[in-house]
Amino acid sequence: MKVEFIEPFVSAAFSVLETLTGERPTRGQIALRTSTFTTQQVTIVAGVNGNVEGVALYGMSMVTSEKIASVMIGSPVAGLDDMALSAISELGNMVTGNAITSLSRNGYDVDITPPSVIKGTHVEMSTRIPALVVPVITNVGAIEVNVALAEIAAKKEVAA
Repeated sequence: MKVEFIEPFVSAAFSVLETLTGERPTRGQIALRTSTFTTQQVTIVAGVNGNVEGVALYGMSMVTSEKIASVMIGSPVAGLDDMALSAISELGNMVTGNAITSLSRNGYDVDITPPSVIKGTHVEMSTRIPALVVPVITNVGAIEVNVALAEIAAKKEVAA
């Protein structure tokens, strides 16, 4: 796992969350996990495909997800209904999209899968890549940015 794959996701999370909350987030203690999982109540999952592949997980408490959804929708939410889930999913899309744009500028041919939102703790994703976990602390709560990406060797063309 290369730091150059992780930093775009952390920078994108800082940028998007600062725009949404109006305050600059801070970084918590970085950790490495040998498997990709979240201990959070709500997790956004976005896949990365191309010559860099893997997954990005954005985990947060239910309270944090409701606060973020409220900011994104422009009115208070109580619980994660369809509209709130859509807003939380869009948060993942915005962060991952910005990170992918940065990776593309650095010469990587990458794309994202549409994000999904999982509710429940201790969800484990089966990946062969360890995840670097960076807590991003905002005025509406903490978000764990888990990134597990690896460069894929170019596939050889088969002659017909």
